[in-house]
Amino acid sequence: MANWIISQFSKQARQRLTSKKPPSGFGQDRTGPVGFSESAMRGLADLDARIPPPGVVTQPAYARPFKGNDRLSSEAAAGGGMVTDRDGNKRPHYWGHRERLRTRFLTGGHKPMPEYEILELLLFNAIPRIDVKPLAKRLLAAFGDLNGVVAASEHRLLQVEGATDRVYLQLRIAEAFAQRMARAKVLERNVLTSWDDLIDYCRTSMAHRETEQFRILFLDRKNTIIADEEQATGTVDHVPVYPREIVKRALELNAGAIILVHNHPSGDPTPSQEDIQMTQQIDAACKTISVAIHDHVVIGKEEEYSFRGSGLL
Repeated sequence: MANWIISQFSKQARQRLTSKKPPSGFGQDRTGPVGFSESAMRGLADLDARIPPPGVVTQPAYARPFKGNDRLSSEAAAGGGMVTDRDGNKRPHYWGHRERLRTRFLTGGHKPMPEYEILELLLFNAIPRIDVKPLAKRLLAAFGDLNGVVAASEHRLLQVEGATDRVYLQLRIAEAFAQRMARAKVLERNVLTSWDDLIDYCRTSMAHRETEQFRILFLDRKNTIIADEEQATGTVDHVPVYPREIVKRALELNAGAIILVHNHPSGDPTPSQEDIQMTQQIDAACKTISVAIHDHVVIGKEEEYSFRGSGLL
């Protein structure tokens, strides 16, 4: 309709231009010449050029980014779309889902729940009111499991569609809780009699890091941890370690023994030749001050490697 009106106006305007007697008051000045000004002529020519040819079907320049369906496709972020209750009222499919999930968690515990639902509970605190199940599943697909999601770096996490700074904050809080609870099981206890707890603590802290980290557990004469310190952080396949600094710190803490721990971001805990040589250098330096190395543990994503258990110490 709009194109037809413009077409008719343009047609009438051209007719008036060729008419000897212009209509009263149209394009006429009391003291000036009869007709359109030069700028008006240019405007009419531009308008005429923009009118599509007769019979051409036009489309809007921008299509709507959504479809007005009752039920969205499985690719849509909202998932199930709208559902109709017994009274004929339509509501989002996830209406009441958060409360139902919380109730299941509180009454049945976390064991029967899949990982994506546990992650959903955490995401509730970061993203209000919308369905976070698709985001939970995208995060698990990107990082493998809950451990990978919780330990994900900010840069990689924010690359996942729907993840925000608030999501990153909630995951860091969850990681802090996990590490502190695992650490509490090994502090002020003989690590040689609670070795499994020690490995769990190291795995929680280091297994899913994206760069290598070298840390040392300093023990007193009763093999109780007196300090857990990160000595260095490196790249994806290398971390610098200095035996002199380790010996110096052991003397400062009056440590009787140490346990070396580092991770392999690749997931394979098999030590490299550089790992073996570095361990031998630290062992030789510690022997000069009568500090024992109980073990050097390499943390992988699924398993660990013990230097002592493999006969390398």
